[in-house]
Amino acid sequence: MTTVHVAAPEQGAQFLAPNQIVPLLIGATVGEVERELVIQTLARCDGNRTRASRVLGLSVRTLRNKIRLYAASGIDVPAYHD
Repeated sequence: MTTVHVAAPEQGAQFLAPNQIVPLLIGATVGEVERELVIQTLARCDGNRTRASRVLGLSVRTLRNKIRLYAASGIDVPAYHD
């Protein structure tokens, strides 16, 4: 899967509209897209699970379950940083 990196707002980047993003995601499974979204959101939230769950619209418990599955698959998950 090709990872789409959009620069942080503080870097003055323009945000892509959904109709610009979707063509970049074609060929990836929903699970792959979800995993990348969760990991990138955690990274943006400095690993803070509570903040990331709010951004993603998930319960903290659901997010922790997803993180547990990703880690068990050998995927690096951002750790919490102060």
